[in-house]
Amino acid sequence: MSDPVIPVVDLADVSSNDPAAQARASAALREGFGTYGLVYVKGHDVDRAALRPFYDAFRTFVARSEDEKRQCLRADDWYQRGWTPANTEKAVAAGGQPDFKECYFAAPCPRDASNASQYPELYPENVWPEPPVPGFREGYLGLGSALHEAGVKLLVAAARALGLADDTFTRKIEGGAHVTRVLDYLPLDAARIEAGVLWGEEHTDFNLLTLLPGGQFYSPAGEPSARPDDRSGLYLRTRATAENPRGVRVRGSVPEGCLVAQVGQQLEILSGGRFLATPHEITACGVPGWSRLSSAHFVHLAPNELLFPLEPFRDASATAAYAPPVLAGTYDIKTLVDIGLAPRAALDKLGYRHYDRLDSIKAAERR
Repeated sequence: MSDPVIPVVDLADVSSNDPAAQARASAALREGFGTYGLVYVKGHDVDRAALRPFYDAFRTFVARSEDEKRQCLRADDWYQRGWTPANTEKAVAAGGQPDFKECYFAAPCPRDASNASQYPELYPENVWPEPPVPGFREGYLGLGSALHEAGVKLLVAAARALGLADDTFTRKIEGGAHVTRVLDYLPLDAARIEAGVLWGEEHTDFNLLTLLPGGQFYSPAGEPSARPDDRSGLYLRTRATAENPRGVRVRGSVPEGCLVAQVGQQLEILSGGRFLATPHEITACGVPGWSRLSSAHFVHLAPNELLFPLEPFRDASATAAYAPPVLAGTYDIKTLVDIGLAPRAALDKLGYRHYDRLDSIKAAERR
């Protein structure tokens, strides 16, 4: 296992008018997104002091009874809002092992009415616990908004790093189904630890860009604590090379005060593979009874944007790798089916759905 030097991007460099500062950010992104599929981000406006009370508020919610939590369960909206029970979502390449976590989804950005009418399950209204959990809703929306703002700035830098116009990606996310998730990775008993159960199986994110502000461990007594051992963490797989055809598994070691920004599948596709949607997993503690809370914000392309390598990257290799072109919303629906959040019947939305009209006419003629 190697100890990589994953680049740090300063958002102050991204916003600077100094060409040298912008060049510094571009170089860091090309290395980080190209090799590791992620960078660390400083100079953001995420209030890290607010994370602890927000996580504590979520712990108050998950401590409620199953019946109370189910009032916030929205399976008909493919779990895109509200509470998701443990063992519901599974990584596509996880061999059927669901993730051992509870989570909650809410959207911090205004809901796009036009896109909501076309993709209702991707744009449901937010759901909040009743009775309210003090500090949960406001903490949620504040965190999500700050993470989204950091993501927008980073996408400007990503466009520059690829030699594209500054607004190449930011105009493509307007009205996207952006969503923030808070996760409770559940305590493992000794048997699960021995069996090697992971908190999050290895996967790649299907959106454009993911922002992670960091997590908090909790002892078996429910007290916020430092990690109990060195076993738990974020592990990623680097880009494959001739020397390492399966990539190199490395551990993410986030500098103090930094966010993590990860490339999603949508950004890999648009860049023709120049940027890497990195496989990553979340390992659990080796000590029974410990849990961990964390959160993530997912920036998405608007659903009617074409998901295919952009023209400058549309060479024969990229075309073969990422053809055929699809709409981002179609891609989202298919992936939500793959990971077990949407039912197989959701795939019926991806084609013509009015075959029964002729059947009805012919049946009437037979009567």
